[in-house]
Amino acid sequence: MLTQKQSELLRFINDRIKSTGVSPSFDEMKEALNLRSKSGIHRLITALEERGFLRRLPNRARALEILRMPDDAANSRRQTAQFAPSVVTGNFAARDRSAPKRARPNTATGTDLPVLGRIAAGTPIEAIQHEVDRIAAPETLLAAGEHYILEVQGESMIDAGIFDGDYAIIQRVNDATNGDIVVALVDQEEATLKRLRKKGASIALEAANPEFETRIYGADRVSVQGRLVGLMRRYH
Repeated sequence: MLTQKQSELLRFINDRIKSTGVSPSFDEMKEALNLRSKSGIHRLITALEERGFLRRLPNRARALEILRMPDDAANSRRQTAQFAPSVVTGNFAARDRSAPKRARPNTATGTDLPVLGRIAAGTPIEAIQHEVDRIAAPETLLAAGEHYILEVQGESMIDAGIFDGDYAIIQRVNDATNGDIVVALVDQEEATLKRLRKKGASIALEAANPEFETRIYGADRVSVQGRLVGLMRRYH
């Protein structure tokens, strides 16, 4: 699943290559997407590379190659147009109901919590949607205050014991301490599950897998949406 900006950039690059035979410059991409800096374009291109949609050709300036487009570009445009870049506020995009539903944990007793979609443990993605399910979470896994559940997607936190398909129990907070694993919203657009590190005016979102890089942002670009307090997992 691509974010709205990732999808817009991919279509822009694809259209430009088709019309001119040359990929656009970073300045042209920044202007087309109405972004404030070229670092945002670099981040989007990196995410598209990691998802296998494009690649940068070595030793050639402005050389991008489109590897594939989303399967249903028209439907993707409709869905991303409905997306409101907010997390845990209830203004969420619709979940793709055509995808097979994963069998989920079942507990006989506990507190019924809303499942608000998926969270990336990897490259940040659009994550939190409207309520798609409810799961009873054991009281012993909860902290004080309000909680919600997200299904983990990706493997960047496996060394912290968090695996693809796990259900993360999130305490709704807007701040956290160094070392906490949090739901972080980057640039009011993309959410990810990472370990939080604060240093001066910077925030590092730290992976727990050596194959994934730690990403560093200005403090004004990251907002904490919740703190991980528990996990539920189904063994197949």
